[in-house]
Amino acid sequence: MSIVLALGAAAFYGSADFVGAVAARRTAALSVALGAQLSGLLVLLVAIPFLGSAVVTRHDLLFGAAAGVFGGLGVVVVYRTLARGPMSVVAPTTALSASAVPVLAGLVLGDRPGPAALLGIAVSFVAIALITRERTGDAPVPTRDAVAALLPALAGGAIFGLFFVLLHQTGDHAGLWPLLAARLTSVPILAALVAWRREPLGLRAAGTVGAVAVSGSLDMAANILYLLASQHGMLAVVAALTGLYPASTIVLAQTRLSERMAPVQLAGLGVAALAAVMVAA
Repeated sequence: MSIVLALGAAAFYGSADFVGAVAARRTAALSVALGAQLSGLLVLLVAIPFLGSAVVTRHDLLFGAAAGVFGGLGVVVVYRTLARGPMSVVAPTTALSASAVPVLAGLVLGDRPGPAALLGIAVSFVAIALITRERTGDAPVPTRDAVAALLPALAGGAIFGLFFVLLHQTGDHAGLWPLLAARLTSVPILAALVAWRREPLGLRAAGTVGAVAVSGSLDMAANILYLLASQHGMLAVVAALTGLYPASTIVLAQTRLSERMAPVQLAGLGVAALAAVMVAA
């Protein structure tokens, strides 16, 4: 069940990124992120009662709040890096880092996947790198720009990875309450950043409010599925499968925006399917 939940989380994360990116073309990215966080909070409040009774402790809420801090900081670092560095370096580096941190943490904390699952985890890293690979035409990526983008991209991905690790530390019977603690922490952080940078909300453009709401709802659905998966499965396995989220982003970009998928990305989708089968074996 945890494998199905993790794959569902990956699909929703990638879809949320696509819708949020479309909205960010119309207004400030930080404002889109804040709006999405707020809409996701509403979805969470509606979803909590449907999971039945939960046994939540101070430990669960503290780890959830800590996860929210890293989630908010991760948005800042990754957005800034995407704005300044070449996407062909930032995207794959961030995705790999975001998956590697919880996978390594899971192994250190005692996860012991079987040989096939371990090989599948390794293959999933290859899939992420292929799926998020962007074409740069005939012009190579400038070496100086690539190097300058590498460290902050690694940092941004690692911060999101810590978000996943901290959520995994909450109790199996805590329900969705750790996510509520995380969101009640990350929303004020993003609101403070928007106010500090004096970003205009800019949500009056046609369709922007709806896109932000959809993005936030999909993101929260992904968070819920990931938390449930991590509560009932090994962190290393769940994180590796969730890290395949760029696949749905690229598929949506191809079908909705008429973008052409590079052969290397098509190969990445095939490798991702292979990785999922190996992990589930």
